[in-house]
Amino acid sequence: MSDASKGLRLYNTLTRTKEDFFPIDPRNVRMYVCGPTVYDFAHIGNARPVIVFDVLFRLLRHLYGQAHVTYVRNITDVDDKINDRALRDFGAEIASGKLSLNEAIRRVTEKTADQFHKDVATLGCLQPTVEPRATEFVEPRADGKVDMISLIQRLIERGHAYVAAGEVLFDTASMPDYGQLSKRNLDEQQAGARVAVDPHKKNPGDFVLWKLSSPEEPGWDSPWGRGRPGWHIECSAMSAAYLGEVFDIHGGGLDLIFPHHENEIAQSRCAHGTDVMAKVWMHNGFLQVEGQKMSKSLGNFYSINELLETETFGGRRWPGEVLRLAMLMTHYRDPIDFSVRKLEEAENTLRKWKRAADLVPAAAKQLPVEVVEALSDDLATYPAFQVLTRLAGEAVDFNAAGDGNATACNDAAASLKAALLFLGFDVTPAKVDEDAIARAIAKRLTLIAAGNWAEADRIRAELLAQGIQLKDGKDPVTSARITTWEVKR
Repeated sequence: MSDASKGLRLYNTLTRTKEDFFPIDPRNVRMYVCGPTVYDFAHIGNARPVIVFDVLFRLLRHLYGQAHVTYVRNITDVDDKINDRALRDFGAEIASGKLSLNEAIRRVTEKTADQFHKDVATLGCLQPTVEPRATEFVEPRADGKVDMISLIQRLIERGHAYVAAGEVLFDTASMPDYGQLSKRNLDEQQAGARVAVDPHKKNPGDFVLWKLSSPEEPGWDSPWGRGRPGWHIECSAMSAAYLGEVFDIHGGGLDLIFPHHENEIAQSRCAHGTDVMAKVWMHNGFLQVEGQKMSKSLGNFYSINELLETETFGGRRWPGEVLRLAMLMTHYRDPIDFSVRKLEEAENTLRKWKRAADLVPAAAKQLPVEVVEALSDDLATYPAFQVLTRLAGEAVDFNAAGDGNATACNDAAASLKAALLFLGFDVTPAKVDEDAIARAIAKRLTLIAAGNWAEADRIRAELLAQGIQLKDGKDPVTSARITTWEVKR
């Protein structure tokens, strides 16, 4: 274990305190983060935990070594929302017999999962060490890894689950300290408050581990009939399969604390007979858009792909690394107001950093220790970014001062470049497509001549996002309006 790793402190939702982090095994630091349910393209709120825990993954690899960190992020590919989407999108083909429901579900999940991978890669996120799919862990496996049916059987045998009305339910009353994570006890839980109310339940808070499937629905054979798993049991099985009965860190969004994470803890602890499921529970704060809760009814619901590929937010497309920086400018536990103004601020900041980093051809310096120290304090990105801004200022100032300061300029720029690379930002100098720029300028001049200033401004902003700054002027011979450009990263 490196000396630097001893300084890592993380806020633990379970204890509501910031704690020194000591891994169970420094040779295998283990982290699980709840991944997407692939029934629709991931929205911008889904991007926040992916980005936050990507930074933690990078930090853990830096502190403990890349080979000593295991990061598991699952894909939920069995869910009633997926079934509904398959019926919506392929109902006619299913009705005519051209597609089975299972085939339609596979089409939905494959398309959505592929898009998720493309989107998060554009956001600068590393691939997790393992990315299990829920459907691969329903039945007993040839490799002996933990599966959902076996886990449910163990809960029944230990008196923590029961069969009623064709379902298998977890008996919350069988766990005296149920509610530790959310700080809710059974008496405080009200029937109907994010829990399903059914007369066959022993307690209103009891939740489904296994439910029966109709002949038309996807299902697996089990001791309780052909059916499918409940949502919570999926993560308990997949985390145990790759990380063991107790592991270091479990992460996700604040909205998952109850009931999902609470129920994961209940299932896992009761099945394995352990005091904890994960030592540290970390949750990122909520996201709102332009000061309002994100909602389709309000018209402010955006997928990651929409922000990357269309002009629906702020009238333009946004580069993935700008979205990434905008997310990280707010501490992960705080609520974030995702706005055009915030994206513009992130874009301007990133441009200044990159302009300074481009003063040297390669990152010859190690990651600045001040960046590691800042992030080691519960992922405090703001002071880390202050270090980047300082390095950028030093590099530019030393460069402007002349050759006598070349070494100092190179050192600052190289350190900055190393920090940017570590934080998931592209430090490769942008390739300039001069023909494409010329076409965009020509189109813009045509729009200006036609008085279409809004569209002309959009092209200017789009080019600026690529680091191309336009300069308008007059031809000294003809006095005609002309535009020149330069790269301003």
